Amino acid sequence: MPTPHPLRRAALLCGLALLAAPALAQDSYPSKPITIVVGYPPGGSTDLMGRMVGTELSNRLGQPVVIENLGGAGGTIGAQKVANAAPDGYTLLVGANNEIAIAKLVTKKVKYDMGQFTPIGVIGSQPMVLVASSQTGVKNAAEFVQLVSKNPGKFSYGSSGVGTALHLAGEMVKEQGKLFMTHIPYRGVAPLTNDLIGNNLEFGVFVLSSGLPHIKAGKVVALGTTEAKRSAATPDIPALSELPQFKNVDISSWFALLGPANLPKPVADKLKKALADTLQSPEFRKKMEATGTTVASPALNTPKFINDEIAKYAKIVQFAKIEE
Repeated sequence: MPTPHPLRRAALLCGLALLAAPALAQDSYPSKPITIVVGYPPGGSTDLMGRMVGTELSNRLGQPVVIENLGGAGGTIGAQKVANAAPDGYTLLVGANNEIAIAKLVTKKVKYDMGQFTPIGVIGSQPMVLVASSQTGVKNAAEFVQLVSKNPGKFSYGSSGVGTALHLAGEMVKEQGKLFMTHIPYRGVAPLTNDLIGNNLEFGVFVLSSGLPHIKAGKVVALGTTEAKRSAATPDIPALSELPQFKNVDISSWFALLGPANLPKPVADKLKKALADTLQSPEFRKKMEATGTTVASPALNTPKFINDEIAKYAKIVQFAKIEE
């Protein structure tokens, strides 16, 4: 067999090296720090999830994990950055259902969809909690229904913004209970809290971890949580579903780890394993449960879960005629 010309031989070797490079890069992943984008300022529930998961992934993957807080537009600016990122596993998103599953349903400003992400896994979920200000005199969900039913249109409830999970939870309560209340959107949880505590607003919806300090301090009254069963973190707070009117109320705020679309399978598999190991860690589970979070099962079919959630939210958005 004739020996290839030196130039052809060099070109062949160069081509083989280029073909091998991506595989070698994937095998050595991660070889540098990973960035987790959180689409909210520091201190919120999604930021807390990002930092807790980031620490665990760093320990398991052997590289630093840096949190980049990129707040704005209900988390969608951060999500868009990850959708546009190189699919190499070094830019990931810890997001909530607001930006992952709801935003696209309520505003045309969102340009990404789930096809632009690689789902790595659901981290966990928290119920939301319906609360009353002290001025209402309402002590439980039955009294809430009685008061609002007798005074249609008189009372208002607040959420952290139009199209958020808190807003959708409030609309689900209205739909199931056949109640007429006005929704007051706030620019975040802080002003919502101030108006509830200051008795400038009758009712509100919080993520459980955000509302719990105010409930424990007696500043607002917990009427019920929004998942099908009581939260293990607050067994003394009934689930709204315990009332016949609200038997189908089942909505939570959940958090997931995503990468850009087309992540190489070896990279995605490493991330999935690291997250699965994290979710099964007793220490991690204990920390999460202390925040009122139910840790997701590593066996959960993440794409199916997200698609089912989108279908659920679409019905609420249609009922409430939510559109920005």
